[in-house]
Amino acid sequence: MKIVRIGIIGMGNIGKHHAGYLLDGKVDRCQLTAVCSTSPDKLADYAAKGVTVFRDAKELLSSKKVEAVIIATPHYQHTTLGIAAFDAGLHLMVEKPISAHKADAEKLIKAHKKNTKLVFGGMFQLRVEPRYEKIRALIRGGDLGEIVRVNWVNTDWFRSEAYYVSSAWRATWKGEGGGVLINQCLHNLDVLQWLLGMPVSVRGYCQLGRFHQIEVEDNVTAYLEWSNGATGVFVSSTGEAPGANRFEIVGTRGTLVLENGKLMFTRNAVDMVEFSRTAKIGFSKPEAKTEEVSFANAAAPHAALTQNFVNAILDGELLIAPGHDGIHSVELANAMVFSSLEKKSVELPMSGVAWEKKLNQLITESKLEKKVMFVEASDFASSFRK
Repeated sequence: MKIVRIGIIGMGNIGKHHAGYLLDGKVDRCQLTAVCSTSPDKLADYAAKGVTVFRDAKELLSSKKVEAVIIATPHYQHTTLGIAAFDAGLHLMVEKPISAHKADAEKLIKAHKKNTKLVFGGMFQLRVEPRYEKIRALIRGGDLGEIVRVNWVNTDWFRSEAYYVSSAWRATWKGEGGGVLINQCLHNLDVLQWLLGMPVSVRGYCQLGRFHQIEVEDNVTAYLEWSNGATGVFVSSTGEAPGANRFEIVGTRGTLVLENGKLMFTRNAVDMVEFSRTAKIGFSKPEAKTEEVSFANAAAPHAALTQNFVNAILDGELLIAPGHDGIHSVELANAMVFSSLEKKSVELPMSGVAWEKKLNQLITESKLEKKVMFVEASDFASSFRK
């Protein structure tokens, strides 16, 4: 195989975005050969460009028109379609989340373990943003020492009421399995665990429909604990304007702050714990120097991950975001909501079956009556970089 033929299942906002850069030739050694949508009006333009169109995902998967697929459908379809793709012998890239909840993610990962020759990627494009790559390098290089505290105020996900009425599945237990955590800031949760590893305990405080006429969480504060004693706070909302995005990581050798497009590193001259143990003056503290860590934004992060996916298929290149990693952000999102509903901390790893049972209860007891209307999504791409 010299060229990977790719199909896209789901031609909503994100599916259209993937199709756009593929048709523009921004990924080498691949071709968009098929797309699938249940909405006929979303297919005509692609048929006119010579792309084979399908109304049924199973027909695309069995068509022999593709070697790989990108799944960009509503959340609950990711697991069933992903397993079907593996059964059809196709390489798979799944949009976030890889599944709507942890138990389903476990099923998808189990299916891949039966088909390990197939490449399984997750679309977590923040991993190719230089800002996070540089933070990761500083942590792994020991520049921060031992991590002791993390704060991420991530509230610049504002969404109007119009956003929520744009699709029947949005912001419902049945359609998404949650709100701001499983949808908007799942990328941030992926980055959090990619940089720092998974915490061992979560206590979530989630407000359901605090700012919108929805049944899921749109305002969240969560407290996290790691095995080394480090603590953290994660805050997010789709109702706060203008909102903020401040990511602060404190280690024994300094502090990193990412805010307003700048990454600042205040570096201690010596480790603060060692200084405390040896200092002879009670009110002294280590000398410190602040420097800016420069970075440029990734030009086309989705395309970069897809290029890595294609390279993995053709050359065996290591994946930047293996699909199996996607279970961690799903688990964090699930645990924060589950903890809030149960009004107690949740130890990690959590029981996916327990949350699935609770989620099914929420779906069964839902009384939401949703009115759907067309909403312009021309500014969709502006939400990518957070």
